[in-house]
Amino acid sequence: MIVKILNLIKRKLKIKTRKQKQHELQFKRCQPWFKANGDNTLRLDYPLNKNAVVFDLGGFKGEFANEIYNKYECNIYIFEPILSFYELIKEKFTFTEKVKPFQYGLAGKDAEMQISLTDNSSSVYIKSKTTETIKLKSIVSFIKAHSIQHIDLIKINIEGGEYDVLESLIENNMLTRFTDIQIQFHDFIIPNAKQRMQSIQKELAKTHKLTYQYEFVWENWTLK
Repeated sequence: MIVKILNLIKRKLKIKTRKQKQHELQFKRCQPWFKANGDNTLRLDYPLNKNAVVFDLGGFKGEFANEIYNKYECNIYIFEPILSFYELIKEKFTFTEKVKPFQYGLAGKDAEMQISLTDNSSSVYIKSKTTETIKLKSIVSFIKAHSIQHIDLIKINIEGGEYDVLESLIENNMLTRFTDIQIQFHDFIIPNAKQRMQSIQKELAKTHKLTYQYEFVWENWTLK
């Protein structure tokens, strides 16, 4: 019995140490981004106008969409599967016809999944005590169903789901429908994340050029 308890303590200590190392690494990665004031410059500075179309994948509480709308007054589709966040977004843009919120996420395919309710890091790839059933819909099917020929900017921050989304767009030859692709890749929660990221980047480089990159923080690709 004592041996089992000691082994359990060791496992918990290892998990804690691993999480601490991950936190320290991500903190270090973010410092150049913060120094560049990227959240207020790089993420918002695009050649958009009132007729532009923006996809916001991972709407959270609508802050990004709000900043983009205030700056450009463009058409924004917000995808947020968590009910409480969706309700905040819906309320925020109640009187803004050009901003359209959807209570589901975009993914590689249609699905229903359990998502951890961990604030801005909520993810279907993270286990937590509190979860919610969410709906995901194929990004390819959504674009086709709504007859959207071109998206000026897509922002993707969906806590690990970015791989399936981008791989689906690549598989269906739809990358050229996007002028700018703003992505936050995640690694700690996804097996072989770096390899998948590099494979996606190789495909992106065929149609787009990299305009900025802070690895596993934010990067942007613009159509050639």
